[in-house]
Amino acid sequence: MTALTLSTSGAATLRADALVVGVAKGDKDLVLAPGAEAVDKAFGGKLAAVLETLGASGAEGELTKLPAPDGLKAPVVIAAGLGPVPAKDGAYDAEALRRAAGSAARSLTGSKKAGFALPIGTVEDAEAIAEGALLGAYAFTAYQRGENKLAPKASSGAKLPLAEVAVLGAKPRDKAFKAAAERAVALVEEINRARDLINTPPNDLYPESFAAVATAAGKEHGVKVQVLDEKALVKGGYGGILGVGQGASRGPRLVKLAYTHPKAEKTLALVGKGITYDSGGISLKPAGHNETMKCDMAGAAAVFASVVAAARLGLRVNVTGWLALAENMPSGNATRPGDVLNMYSGKTVEVLNTDAEGRLVLADALTRASEEKPDAIVDVATLTGAMVLALGNRTFGIMANDDAFRTSIHEIAEEVGEASWPMPLPADLRKGMDSPTADIANMGERMGGGLVAGLFLKEFVGEGIAWAHLDIAGPAFHEGAPYGYTPKGGTGSAVRTLVKLAERTAAGDLG
Repeated sequence: MTALTLSTSGAATLRADALVVGVAKGDKDLVLAPGAEAVDKAFGGKLAAVLETLGASGAEGELTKLPAPDGLKAPVVIAAGLGPVPAKDGAYDAEALRRAAGSAARSLTGSKKAGFALPIGTVEDAEAIAEGALLGAYAFTAYQRGENKLAPKASSGAKLPLAEVAVLGAKPRDKAFKAAAERAVALVEEINRARDLINTPPNDLYPESFAAVATAAGKEHGVKVQVLDEKALVKGGYGGILGVGQGASRGPRLVKLAYTHPKAEKTLALVGKGITYDSGGISLKPAGHNETMKCDMAGAAAVFASVVAAARLGLRVNVTGWLALAENMPSGNATRPGDVLNMYSGKTVEVLNTDAEGRLVLADALTRASEEKPDAIVDVATLTGAMVLALGNRTFGIMANDDAFRTSIHEIAEEVGEASWPMPLPADLRKGMDSPTADIANMGERMGGGLVAGLFLKEFVGEGIAWAHLDIAGPAFHEGAPYGYTPKGGTGSAVRTLVKLAERTAAGDLG
């Protein structure tokens, strides 16, 4: 991953390929943000005027590159838009800093080093800049080898991301700043691990190989990993996971990851949907909907990354992750619409649509997680297209059996820069899942389908346990052009929210 340093150099003396400064949108004119003073001096105090001549406005996401004048060691200056000048106290929003740093880092693909002289008033500002730059510098190049058998010496066709981010204006010798930098590195490395998994093609990432990745990471970071293979799942009665995975040639897995702290007073359980490829099963998806279904394990990737991040940060909380892994494929062995599954909880489920499979694997994992009586459970899943229709491609929905818990998660998500929205669980929608054959059906009313899925999951949560469901179907996989620190492909959605939730739980801030 891209290296991070808190530089003691000034903007004028830093040797780098580029210097990044912040600019904002004033009432009438472009405004230079704090941190740009030395660069402005090198331009004879006319940096803002030059940028305006080039069409810069300071709008969020805007980048303007220009050659550096004499007096700067870096040959290029990049002005990154921060959006409107802050109305109160002059402090820039952390997310604006994150996005500006991310946009600049993305534009520097192939460069060795860049200095980020964006406004830093607090430790949190420095951390936001570091996070944004490291997230923006991400690239998935594992399969871009550029090999040519007729020209054996041909080099890779992939451009490597920015190699080093130097944050200027922080305090490298200050313990708080050093801790913030270390947190940013650990967090982003795990987010990028999730992104890599989501982007890996399904012929290479399947339940067994995903479990192997988790096992290796557990050994490296002191996380205990237990893998239930097909035989163990049959013996344990995990009918939901087995039912979804039985049509595939590569069998399902349930993976438990356990990070424990000797002084922890709370336990947080995280459950992730891990459909490594979703064809829809017998209820086959229509043409045009299969191409990105390698991303249907993004919830499990987020849970995996969050548990490892908690371990790396040494959080004073026990965090258990459950990865419900299966391929959903059509075959002569596949579950059929009309089949009834005997779930791990003892409930029976009539399968009306095999493409509503995520809730089936999650149900088994939720029941199993509940048996350990954690203080709270959060499940994460690319669960429903209905949630994308409701909230769009950049916002995930939050449902819960406890309004206060749902509010806390929403506030945490907004704080860390992940767009989210609280959604209800209307009791009247439950009746639509009544089955004349089984205890419950896996489908209900079409309208409000995302909420129906949440109500289904609620049925499998242990009594008295606070639970929340994050439907990340929209933001988990980005198909458009990159923006801010968000790349094309897997995004690592929900990892920042889950890690901050673990930190709040460790600090006793969630009650």
